[in-house]
Amino acid sequence: MAVDTAQEHTEQPTPKRLRESRDKGQVARSREFNTMALLMASAGGMLMMGDGMLADLRQLMRQGLSFQFNRDINSMELVSTLMHSMADSLLTVSPLFVLLIVVAFLTPLGIGGWSFSAKAFSFKAEKLNPVKGLGRIFAWRGLMELMKVLAKFALVASVSGLIIWSVMDELIGLHGESLKQAMTHLAQMCGWTFLACSCALIVVAAIDVPFQLWQHNKQLRMTKQEVKDESKETDGRPEVKMKIRAIQQEMSRRRMMEKVPEADVIITNPTHYAVALKYDQFEMQAPIVVAKGADLIAAQIRSVAQEHDVAIVEAPPLARAIYATTELDQEIPAGLYIAVATILSYVYQLKAAVYSDVEPELPEDLQIPEEFTDLLKPDDDNHEP
Repeated sequence: MAVDTAQEHTEQPTPKRLRESRDKGQVARSREFNTMALLMASAGGMLMMGDGMLADLRQLMRQGLSFQFNRDINSMELVSTLMHSMADSLLTVSPLFVLLIVVAFLTPLGIGGWSFSAKAFSFKAEKLNPVKGLGRIFAWRGLMELMKVLAKFALVASVSGLIIWSVMDELIGLHGESLKQAMTHLAQMCGWTFLACSCALIVVAAIDVPFQLWQHNKQLRMTKQEVKDESKETDGRPEVKMKIRAIQQEMSRRRMMEKVPEADVIITNPTHYAVALKYDQFEMQAPIVVAKGADLIAAQIRSVAQEHDVAIVEAPPLARAIYATTELDQEIPAGLYIAVATILSYVYQLKAAVYSDVEPELPEDLQIPEEFTDLLKPDDDNHEP
């Protein structure tokens, strides 16, 4: 039995699909990466600022527990003292809080980037469905999260056990130190232990980040039919594009026909090809093609030229050469200068012959180089290019 591969999500998400998912707040995220960054920032901040914060907190506690029993203390004064102590305590630990806030905002840049979407906060009734909720809990993704929690617990417990085992002698030796020195020493040991346990989460994050990126990409994958439908919506349907192209060609043809009356000469094949040339010795370095066409378009060019008394000259090899080598509004190739100059000279003589009895003759040899004579064979005259 054949498998319908068009309905399988085998195609990579398109830029449009990625933009839409980001607008909905669907970006790759790794909780383990965020947790690792915050814990390492906390441990580093405590090691750098811990001594100062402990000294300030010790001083605040000493002041708070000191009473002057020789004066009356009312309840309002106690509340005021408590409020000042709390404010001083918050001010003491505020550098650590600021560090954690900065890290919390910068961490998403490492994976997925910032994403603020109002759609992510919109109400969805399906989220209140208990059946779907239980399905998410007992799905394979829930099992994966459980495995990660157990792995983190085992890893952190192992690292903590190794560290405690390695500093066991220092822990036992704390009883021989003074209280202040022992507290400081213990705080440093706890800080370094905290940092080591946080660094152990690098292993978990290194596994979780690629997995989350892969999972996010997999969720956004598209079927071949979805890619085709999106391409049609973005670029337009083929029939519409063909209609637009036909309209553009018709408009271009009309503009081209409007320039035929301005031409100096129409060179024909005589029936299948026609090119209209214009030359102004004061503004142009060489004659330019203002119109060209084959078959029906060539007939229209000849008809317009006859209506406006534009000279029509039959020169099949030259007409074919210009048609094949020169686009609209472009100068003719240098190899055809002599042949075109001969045609223009003949046209100017025709115009001058109106006032005289001498009728000029067009030379039979127009001196067309060999590389231009084989561009369009006479057999091609029966086919519209």
